[in-house]
Amino acid sequence: MTINKSGIVSLLALMILIGFAPRLAAAGEETGPGTERVGKAIEVIQEMATLDELGLPSKILRECHGIAVIPGVIKAAWGIGGQYGRGIICVRNAEGGWSAPAFISLVGGSLGWQIGVEKADIILVFKTRRSIDNIAKGKFTLGADASIAAGPVGRNAEASTDIDLNAEIFSYSKSKGLFAGVSVKGSSIKIDKDANAAFYGEKRVPARRILYGQDLRTPGVVDDLRKALEKITSRKD
Repeated sequence: MTINKSGIVSLLALMILIGFAPRLAAAGEETGPGTERVGKAIEVIQEMATLDELGLPSKILRECHGIAVIPGVIKAAWGIGGQYGRGIICVRNAEGGWSAPAFISLVGGSLGWQIGVEKADIILVFKTRRSIDNIAKGKFTLGADASIAAGPVGRNAEASTDIDLNAEIFSYSKSKGLFAGVSVKGSSIKIDKDANAAFYGEKRVPARRILYGQDLRTPGVVDDLRKALEKITSRKD
């Protein structure tokens, strides 16, 4: 078989491309949509840490079992049509450390939104492990599968007598630099399987393995996320 000069060049180019493919894939993990979503969640978490008087109460954060951050949730223009956003959820382990993020989507009604707000970051603080276990199974409806209440805001809120202490989940929104409790009852959380597969490089990586497993290869941005979470959940006012 005779291979001309152009054929040799093409063959060499193909061999080089094959050799670099693993590195290109790794680079994609560090700069893809999943990494961008985690980066936005880190920004929201870091802002939470700077708002002592108007932010989330430290006691609630210290005692939580997990947290979900859905940046840039969009409200339907007509007010009651719905809301949609994509974010992450992480679980806190017995030692106080944090799991890798599992990707989620939030879809539901927008009746609890503040007037004039069209886009906000949604934060869910989980007071029990049961709620997170149910989310990991696939789809979860807030208020139906677990009790949820608009969370208290600020240091003094911890002593408030009208907080729904029986709620399994506290919900918050952040818009225009301010945090507030928000009702997202009726909204559904769904595991984003495609985003998980792309981020972790495995076609069928279960959400439970991400949240409770130890054998995942994770991009560097996950370490940044863990550090941000550890900072807000270990502080004592």
